[in-house]
Amino acid sequence: MFILDVTYTAPLDRVEALLPQHIAWLDEQYAAGVFIASGRKEPRVGGVILAVGDDRAGIEELVTSDPFSLAGVGEYTITEFIATKTAPALEPYRQQPAG
Repeated sequence: MFILDVTYTAPLDRVEALLPQHIAWLDEQYAAGVFIASGRKEPRVGGVILAVGDDRAGIEELVTSDPFSLAGVGEYTITEFIATKTAPALEPYRQQPAG
């Protein structure tokens, strides 16, 4: 599982102008089963996405297609972790450590 932490690198008005395209991109990833939760940071300096994927390289490539990335208004930090314990609703996403 991955935590995608986006930090805005441009004024909020530039971010807001791209919000409809960013939301459409999010919707595509939810439909594909890649994203399982997302939302704005508070204070409003970026956002956080929980994602599932086969490998980090695929997730790294995916975030480059976000309109925020393409327009240079957001920068991602990606943290990979093994979700060994979850709430019951997230049980399908539980993982076992390798080895």
